[in-house]
Amino acid sequence: MSQIPLARRSPIPPENCNLARAIELIGDRWTLLILRAALYGVRRFDDFQSELKCPRTVLSGRLKILVDAGLLTKRTYKVPGKRARPEYVLSAMGISLRPILIGLTQWGDVWLGQGEPAPISFTKAGSKGAIRAAFVDADGREVRPDQIRAVLRG
Repeated sequence: MSQIPLARRSPIPPENCNLARAIELIGDRWTLLILRAALYGVRRFDDFQSELKCPRTVLSGRLKILVDAGLLTKRTYKVPGKRARPEYVLSAMGISLRPILIGLTQWGDVWLGQGEPAPISFTKAGSKGAIRAAFVDADGREVRPDQIRAVLRG
C-alpha cells in the first residue's frame, strides 16, 4: 500500500475547504449519533433521547442545528388523544449522507470489529445482496483508497 506523499500544508486552507465545513457541521459525537439513528429510521425526539441517552438540551440543540442546516426536516405528527409533536426526517441533503455513514460503518466493521462478524449489512432495496461503499472512476472501475489523490481545481 502506498503512502500519501509528505506535505507541509493542506492544498487549501480550512476556511475554504468543504471537508472542513462538513466536519464543522456534523463532526461531533452527538450529531453523528443522531444522523446514525435517523439513517435507521428514528424520527421522534423521545426515541432519539431514549436510544442515545443524550441530555435533552444537547439533543434539542443538535436537532435544531441539523434542521437549520437542511439535513433534517421537522414535521408534525399527532397520536390520537395526544398533542401534536415534531418529528425529524432526513431531507434529501441528509439522505445523501447515507454512503458516507455506510462507508464509516463498513470501515468500523473492518478496523474496529475485533474479529466479530458485522452486526448489520446494507442491501439495495428489493434485493438481498449486500452492498458496500466504494469509489469508482469515470469508467466504472473501482479505485482503492491508496490510489486516490487530491488535486486542486482551476
